Amino acid sequence: MKKTALLCLLLVFCQQWAQTKLVTKTGKITFEASVPAFEEVKAKNEAVTCILNPATGEIASLALMKGFRFKVALMEEHFNENYVESDKFPKATFKGKIDNFDVSKLTAAAKEYTIKGKLELHGKTKDIVVIAKIKKTEAGVEIDAAFSVNTDDFDIEIPSVVSKKLSKKVAVTLDCTLK
Repeated sequence: MKKTALLCLLLVFCQQWAQTKLVTKTGKITFEASVPAFEEVKAKNEAVTCILNPATGEIASLALMKGFRFKVALMEEHFNENYVESDKFPKATFKGKIDNFDVSKLTAAAKEYTIKGKLELHGKTKDIVVIAKIKKTEAGVEIDAAFSVNTDDFDIEIPSVVSKKLSKKVAVTLDCTLK
């Protein structure tokens, strides 16, 4: 009887603890490395996982590299095989903290927050600072951010044959609704 009561208490505690995190598995990351006058180099991943601890402002995100979709299949193949080497480095992760975050102060009007953390991509880790717009809606907590990543920072080599067609400075946007 005592074991059953203890097990029930433990399950209730774990369930309460799990509910303190806000999560999505359908976040969107888009990146663009296009150069004017050349073909668009743009991809989107709509299966990004993002977790937010509203009590602490800690945030983490994971994107599988093979989840990025391009308009041109050959670009997707080159991206996975030659640039990010998806078989060797299958994911990109971000772990950080939202400065001065207080979930109780979120409203339907987006407010800018600074997020500081570490981005791991292609086997390299770099400290980054991102400005994000965060708001609370009926759907949950919405986070929209835009930042840039330099391919050199992550040892992503761009062959000289296509170096004029691809930007080393890659524009990245994140859009997710956490529940």
